Amino acid sequence: MEVENQTSVLEFKLLGFGKLQSLKIPLFCLFLTIYLAIMTGNLLIISLVLSSQSLRSPMYFFLSHLSACDVLCTTNIIPNMLHVIFLEVVPIPVTHCMIQFYIFGSSTSTESFLLTVMSYDRYLAICYPLHYFSIMDFRLRLNLAFGSWLLGFAATLIPGLLISTFKFCGPNVIDHFFCDLAPFLSLTCSENASMVETKIIVFSLPVILFPFLFIMATYGSIFITILRIPTTMDRQKAFSTCSSHLIIVCTYYGTLIIVYMVPSNGHYSNVNKALSLLYIVVTPLFNPLVYSLRNKEIHSAAWKMFCVKSR
Repeated sequence: MEVENQTSVLEFKLLGFGKLQSLKIPLFCLFLTIYLAIMTGNLLIISLVLSSQSLRSPMYFFLSHLSACDVLCTTNIIPNMLHVIFLEVVPIPVTHCMIQFYIFGSSTSTESFLLTVMSYDRYLAICYPLHYFSIMDFRLRLNLAFGSWLLGFAATLIPGLLISTFKFCGPNVIDHFFCDLAPFLSLTCSENASMVETKIIVFSLPVILFPFLFIMATYGSIFITILRIPTTMDRQKAFSTCSSHLIIVCTYYGTLIIVYMVPSNGHYSNVNKALSLLYIVVTPLFNPLVYSLRNKEIHSAAWKMFCVKSR
């Protein structure tokens, strides 16, 4: 009878950055600027790949999908985060919160698979250059890209369904800027919360840990191949590009592993907020810069696009 009399929570209240709300105007301007930069950089890459004949290689095809994934993830989180920062406390219906979590989880999982595909693409291009285009033909790249999207959204169904079984009886305050896993676990009054957390950690293995290990293995082979390049200049150039990619990958997967594969024990801290910003804000901001905007072919395609439009 006591369980039946408990009041079911219909909405959550997002607190955003808590004590930093005294800096809400600078924070709002900062994240708005970052969001506009993310959208500009990633949408530019998508437009260039779709319109330019010189960007038809598999690498740029996968980059356009990575950019689309970044656009989806940040648009799902940052506009509402700006709303929370400006108004300080924002109510959000439980169903909307769960939808936000599902879209976030799906886009994050998809990006994980796309980064894995891109590392495999670079592995083939550098380690097997003579067979690269015969292996990475249009059919394979299409299957790898859309397979990443399909697996990403399918892999998040199970955690999403598990969380949808939770009961929330109060309190309903989420000390975060979006609906993440840890707040759900800390606010639920369901008795199986710890079991659900364990299941989600297990389901995270093929989404986070296995792709990360695969990427490390492919980059290990890539670095060994680079060491065999005869000229110092070409070797340094290849090392510079691959090391930049690897830094982004390690930052992305490192934060995901800490946040989603380490049991929370019911504790949630501001450290997790900072870590969340790394893969929600920092990675989508730097992906275009690290992966493509430094590329001469991208520069050439952008120059041609803007020159044609200005005439």
